[in-house]
Amino acid sequence: MTKDNLYRYLFDGVSVRGELVQLGETYQQIISSKEYPAPVQTLLGELLVATSLLTATLKFEGSITVQLQGDGPVKLAVINGDHDQKLRGVARWDGDVPTSGSIHDLMGKGHMVITITPNKGERYQGVVGLEGDSLASCLEGYFENSEQLKTRIWLRTGEFDGNAKAAGMLLQVLPDGKGSADDFAHLEQLTETVKDDELFSLEAQDVLYRLYHQETVQLFDPQAVEFHCGCSRERSASAICSIERSEVERIVAEEGKVSLHCDYCGTNYDFDNVDVAALFENAANDTSNQVH
Repeated sequence: MTKDNLYRYLFDGVSVRGELVQLGETYQQIISSKEYPAPVQTLLGELLVATSLLTATLKFEGSITVQLQGDGPVKLAVINGDHDQKLRGVARWDGDVPTSGSIHDLMGKGHMVITITPNKGERYQGVVGLEGDSLASCLEGYFENSEQLKTRIWLRTGEFDGNAKAAGMLLQVLPDGKGSADDFAHLEQLTETVKDDELFSLEAQDVLYRLYHQETVQLFDPQAVEFHCGCSRERSASAICSIERSEVERIVAEEGKVSLHCDYCGTNYDFDNVDVAALFENAANDTSNQVH
């Protein structure tokens, strides 16, 4: 596995579609932005894979956000992705995190919010309780209830050759009404045998051959997956200008600078008194020009 990619595939004569995603650098960049406890890294990895798989189901240009909220040690975990498979994510926790356990041990009582935002059209939001014993089972329940489509999801994280890896697979009955429960159960049973090291190390074609060598599988060209934050010094400057100038100057006087930190990538943007003065003067000039 040399690159972060998402693969879509179909089975000839069977109304079931599949997806396979293998992530290295994207996952590593997300978990390197903070000193996440190991269980939180695992949760973010699973959520990252799940969001990539869900994003691949979009039939339009837009974005999808999968957010977990709870009253447990982990208060929030969220991944955002778009149709170009550009992803980012963050988690927040408080106090000690259990070294092992289910999603309920980490999140406590909570819910999952899936927000789909097309570039054109109306925004959709679905909320489901964290009722399954894993993130995968929670998502499977979401598809069963909201989409009425039989779906199975496998989410894996771990280390391979000293590097953090995240990978996963999805099987789903096609919405053409021709799907057979027996066909799906057969493919589900085959996919259940996939091993972590196969997902982390083998090329997609080899993974699919090992699982489905007795089936006829149509594998489509891969789609690159990458970490993309979107923060910038310019955006940070705009955020500062939205605050009262006197308040910003008070912070600079006390701290020597005003700093904005990006939770997604860990970048700090610092502005000293000279920077702040220039920001507000430029903003005032822009406003004056608009008036005239």
